[in-house]
Amino acid sequence: MASHSTGDGGIPPRDAAKRGLKRVMSLGGAYGTRNYTVKDLRDVKGKRVLCETLPFTPEEAAAAEEAGIDTMKVRFDPKRPETAAAIRKAAPNTFMSFSVPLVAAASETEAVRLAYTAMELGADAIMCQWSPRFISAAAEAGVPVQGHAGLVPRKSTWTGGLRAVGKTLEEALWILDEVKRIEEAGAWAVEVEVIPAPLLAEITKRTTLLTSSIGAGSGGDIQFLFAEDILGNNGPPYPRHSKQYRDLRKMQEAMQAERIGGFRDFIADVQSGGFPGPEHVIQAPDGLISAFLEKADKPRG
Repeated sequence: MASHSTGDGGIPPRDAAKRGLKRVMSLGGAYGTRNYTVKDLRDVKGKRVLCETLPFTPEEAAAAEEAGIDTMKVRFDPKRPETAAAIRKAAPNTFMSFSVPLVAAASETEAVRLAYTAMELGADAIMCQWSPRFISAAAEAGVPVQGHAGLVPRKSTWTGGLRAVGKTLEEALWILDEVKRIEEAGAWAVEVEVIPAPLLAEITKRTTLLTSSIGAGSGGDIQFLFAEDILGNNGPPYPRHSKQYRDLRKMQEAMQAERIGGFRDFIADVQSGGFPGPEHVIQAPDGLISAFLEKADKPRG
C-alpha cells in the first residue's frame, strides 16, 4: 500500500490547491504537484490554446515555470538521464513530457521499459516518433504517449527531406491517416510539425488527440516553440516557424567579451606589478622577518 506522505516538493496540499496545482503520484510511485494532469489537458481541447516549450537547461526550465508555461517537453537520453532529471527538479510543478530517442527501443518490450524509465525520473508523459505498434504497447502499460506526425525529422527521408509536408492532397490525407493511427494506438496527443496551417486546423477538429503545433500554424491545441528560439540563444538563420522574444546570444557574447577583458586586465596587472597590492597581502608582524632570517639558514634540530 502506498504511503500518503506529502513527498511533493514541500508544498502542503492546501497551498497547492490555492496555486491551482493538482496532487499526483507518478508511475514510479513518487508524489508531486502539477499544473495539469492528462485529464485536465484533454478537458481544455477546443477551449483555449496552451503554450509549450522545450528547455535545454534547468535555468530555462525554472524560468519557463515561473513565467507560467503550460507544458514542457524535455529531451531524454537514457545514457545521460541526469540532464532530464535536473530539468524535472528545476520545474517540479509543470506537466512535462520526456522526448525519448527513436532508436533507443527496438521492440515493444524495450519501448515499455524506456517509457517506464522516463516516468520513474519524473516524466508525466513521453513524446516519441515511434510506430503505432510501439505507442500501443507503452499506452497499454499505462504511459501517456504523445506521437509525432507531419515532418518527422528522423524519418524525413520518406517525405523528401527536411521540408514542409502536406502541400499535396495525397500528403494531406496521409498526415490525417497517421494522426488517426496514433489516436487508435492509445496516444493522448500528437506533435504536428511543419504542415500547412489550415490543414492542421482541420485535422485538429477530426481527432480526439491534443495537437501540438510546431511550424504548423495556430490551428492546434498547443503552440510549441523551443526555448532556444524564444530566448534567442542562437544567431541567424532562424527556422521560418520561430520567433525570438529575447536576444540572449548578444548578451552571452557581451559576457564572453567581459570574461576575456577581465583575464587580460589581470594578466596586465600582474605583469606591471599592480597586483597584488598592499591591500591584497598579509603583512608580517614587526620583527618576524629579521628573526626568520637569523634562523632560516642555520641547522635546526
